[in-house]
Amino acid sequence: MPVDPASKPAAAWVSILAKYRDPNPARSTFEIAVSLIPFLAIWAIAWWLLSISYWAAFALACLNGLFLVRLFCIQHDCGHGSFFANRVLSDWTGRALGVLTLTPYDVWRRSHAFHHASAGNLDKRGMGDVVTLTVDEYRARGWFGRLRYRAYRNPLVLFVLGPAYLFYLENRLPFGMMDDGWRIWLSSMGTNLGVALTVGLIVYFGGLMPLLLVFVPTTLVAATLGVWLFYVQHQFEETQWDQPEDWALHEAALHGSSHYVMPGILQWFTANIGIHHVHHLYSRIPFYRLKEVLRDHSELAEAQRLSIRESIACARLHLWDEKQRRLLSFRQMRAAYGVI
Repeated sequence: MPVDPASKPAAAWVSILAKYRDPNPARSTFEIAVSLIPFLAIWAIAWWLLSISYWAAFALACLNGLFLVRLFCIQHDCGHGSFFANRVLSDWTGRALGVLTLTPYDVWRRSHAFHHASAGNLDKRGMGDVVTLTVDEYRARGWFGRLRYRAYRNPLVLFVLGPAYLFYLENRLPFGMMDDGWRIWLSSMGTNLGVALTVGLIVYFGGLMPLLLVFVPTTLVAATLGVWLFYVQHQFEETQWDQPEDWALHEAALHGSSHYVMPGILQWFTANIGIHHVHHLYSRIPFYRLKEVLRDHSELAEAQRLSIRESIACARLHLWDEKQRRLLSFRQMRAAYGVI
C-alpha cells in the first residue's frame, strides 16, 4: 500500500531526492545523440521528399516535431544545470539547442528560474506561467476584462495561436527582462541571429517550400506540444495556489505539479517531463533519472497522477477558487457564484 507523499513534509523529500542528482556524462551525451541525429536526418529526408510529395514532406516534418520537443527538454535540463555537471558545457549546449527550438537560452533560463521559485504563489504570477485568475479577481473585473480573460483562456488561443506567437514572435525580444543587462540581450539577439541565418540558408538553397513545409510544421508542432505539456503540468483541478503568507516552496512544488502519465514512447519523446512533481521538488535531477525516483518511491509514483484522457478535461478549467481550493471551469464558477 503506497504511502501518501503528503504524510511527510514536502521539504523532507529534498534530502531523499538529492542522491539522484548526479548526471552521467556518457548517458547525457548519448541522449543528445539519439535526439539530435534523428532530428537532423528526418529534416533532410523531409526536404528531399519535397521533390516527390509535398504531403509526405509535410507529414514527416510534423512527426519530427516530437524530436524537437525532446531537444527542448534537454535544453530545459541544461538550464537547471542537471544535464552535465560542468555548468559551462550545460550552458553552451543549451544555447546551441536554443537556435533549433527558437528559444533564447539565457532569457528562458531566467524566466523559468522565476517560475520554479514562485509556482503556486498568487502574488508572483505573470512570468513563465499560464495566466490564471482567482474567482474573486475575475468577479471584480468589468465586462471587457472578463471578455479578455475568456479569450485568453480559449483553447484556440492557448494551444493554436499562442504557441506560434510565443515561439515565433515573443521569443525574439526579452519581454519582461529588457532592463536586466547585456547578457539577456546578447542571448536574445544571438539566438535571433542564429535563427535568421538558418532561415536564410533554407531559403537560399531550397526556396520557400522547405521553409513552409518542413521548418514551420516541425517548429509549430513542437511549440504546440510544448505549450500543452506546460499547461497540464500545473493546470489541473487539484493543483495548489496560495496567498504569500500561506505559500511554501516545496509544498507548492509537490502538490501544485502533476504526474502526467503517458505511454512509453511519448514519455521518451517528452524526456520524462511528465514526472513534473518530482522535477519541481528537485530540479537538479537529470530527466533520465526521474524514473528511478518513481521506481524507488511508490508514494511519489502514485501522487497527482493525470492520464491523457483526464488531461483533456483540464483545458476546460480556468479559475482558481480559493474557497474550494480547486480550479473551476467558467460553467462551474457560474453555477457556484452566478457570475457570467
